[in-house]
Amino acid sequence: MSDSSTSVRSAKPVYLIFIVIAGVVAATLGWVFLGESLAELGIPDPGILTTMGYPFLRAVAWTLVSLSVGSFLASAFFIMPIDSRLSVDGLISTRTGAAAALLYACVALLMIPMTLSDTSGQPFFQSLELSAWGDALELIAAAKAWLVSSIIAFVVGVIAVFSRKWSAQPLLLVGAFAIVLPLGLEGHSASGGNHDYGTNSLLWHLFFALLWVGGLLGLIAHARRLGPGLSIAVRRFSMLAFVSMLAMIASGVINAAVRMRLEDLFTTSYGQAIVAKIILTLLLAFFGLIHRKKTIPQLDDRPKLFVRIAIAEVFIMAATIGVAVSLGRTPPPPPLYTSLSKMMLEMGYEVTKAPTFWNIWSVWRFDIMFSTFGIIITLAYLWGLWKLKKQGKTWKWQRTFWFLLGSVGLSTVMSSGIGLYMPAMFSMHMVAHMVISMVIPVFLVLGAPLSLALEVTKKNPPEQPGLHEWIEAFCQSRILKFIMHPAFNTIQFITIFYLLYITPWYDLMVSEHAGHLLMNWVFLLSGYVYYWEMIGLDPKPRKNKVIIRIMWLLFSMPFHLYFGVYLMQLSLILAKDFYSELDLPFPVDLMHDQNVGGGIAWASGAFPLLVVFGALFIEWLQEDRKAEKEYEQRAAQDDDDELAQYNELLAQMNQRNRR
Repeated sequence: MSDSSTSVRSAKPVYLIFIVIAGVVAATLGWVFLGESLAELGIPDPGILTTMGYPFLRAVAWTLVSLSVGSFLASAFFIMPIDSRLSVDGLISTRTGAAAALLYACVALLMIPMTLSDTSGQPFFQSLELSAWGDALELIAAAKAWLVSSIIAFVVGVIAVFSRKWSAQPLLLVGAFAIVLPLGLEGHSASGGNHDYGTNSLLWHLFFALLWVGGLLGLIAHARRLGPGLSIAVRRFSMLAFVSMLAMIASGVINAAVRMRLEDLFTTSYGQAIVAKIILTLLLAFFGLIHRKKTIPQLDDRPKLFVRIAIAEVFIMAATIGVAVSLGRTPPPPPLYTSLSKMMLEMGYEVTKAPTFWNIWSVWRFDIMFSTFGIIITLAYLWGLWKLKKQGKTWKWQRTFWFLLGSVGLSTVMSSGIGLYMPAMFSMHMVAHMVISMVIPVFLVLGAPLSLALEVTKKNPPEQPGLHEWIEAFCQSRILKFIMHPAFNTIQFITIFYLLYITPWYDLMVSEHAGHLLMNWVFLLSGYVYYWEMIGLDPKPRKNKVIIRIMWLLFSMPFHLYFGVYLMQLSLILAKDFYSELDLPFPVDLMHDQNVGGGIAWASGAFPLLVVFGALFIEWLQEDRKAEKEYEQRAAQDDDDELAQYNELLAQMNQRNRR
């Protein structure tokens, strides 16, 4: 018997209860651990408004950003658009995401004086004075993070208010994720020994937590609005939730292991909060099992059952968020490393040997961010090949070879001595830069990963677009068309080199782990887009003639070569203070090391471009042969009428000349 509801219900009560649960749990735990926190920080009690309000507002902020992510996730991938425009339900979802982002921006601004009060111990109302804001933003990293996060949220919210097309929704989703980046890059995980592991694992943890929590909030709202296509949306989210849960558990274990011993789980307040979070996460996994075994198979007949269990699940998620927020205010256990060298404080680890060829390939430290990313795309590509084989289709082995060379190469390089020494020496930084931006992307684009995805995925009806249609829409999007204009693409690839190393940006970036992450992602994405347009095999919004691409390549080559020469002739040592303070256990002449880095940029920068030039030249010859073959086939079909007409014209001209 069907239990389908006939009345539309608002999801606002669910949001409100979620906020209350998360906020109350966080505030209560903050109050319980108050004495321990004040003793650890050595500051006076700022008052109950800060003691309870600080964790409460943090929980509210995380709830709002989860709602924003989930709403844009729903409008982008759960709710079917009408042609290229959002449906009514999709429009409601994106407006919800906009409202959540704008409310978050307000809460984040309020967190600036709240953070000052919590850090300094002064009452909250004193921290509200504008003169105190300057001190907070200048001295407290968390306050700066809240300000940057607020600005990002405001921009995302304003854009979303005016958004009515489906094509903007994936971009808004990316923007919603970006809101939390400043917060993820500061805090307990960003300090102390192994903080590279702590920060990277936390970023993965936050990413999948927002997908899981936000996705369920967006799904519940869609169900309570009686939105169409609920069954498809739930099945899509089910797999996403399962992957997110596994990734959250793995990243959470790594993050906890960086800062505490096993016995700390039961002997410290921080450890007990971790245990509570583990129990709640396992309970959420049990709810997921109920969905897969009971509610999803009965979804078409009993949608109310899914909604009821999902609401109960989301309230447990709220309690989990409350516990997680309290961790940011609970003093962690005694550090695993009691005395930290300057090198460990700056990089999170120590290097003990000079970067000889043997040491580079014999010393390993797994890179949780980029090596994990390399493993993920490797497994995804292999899964695609397996699906393709099951469908009885073939795939060129050369493409598989190139892609695996790039993906496995990325994981290997970033976990080898190259990645290990990258933050410590300019020359090793330049090796990694050249590999990430000019070698790995060449291999990846030759593997045609999007073409593989299009081959594997099936086409869906126009009213139910899926992964196949999303990839096609991305490949033909106007934004990508603009980015892949040869002029813009060449300029973006060249200017990144000069902007980073000529301006003070490099000094700023190299001194922070967040700066290294940003640089590496920019190197990888910039190189991928550049080579995709140049020699990539995947579909593109614009297909430029080979001769045009060769001309732009020839135009760019002198700039790449001069960049290396510029670094070798530069008399100013880049990031001198940072490199000098590392106190490496082997002698390093900073000027000589920088000259070596310039030589690496000059030599390795030219080689990939020559390879690309060769690939373009081969493509040019193939196009010429193809055109010649088409002409011959056409001539054979029409008995070479075109050639006969041409000969007749020559004969007529010859007769006129004789007269």
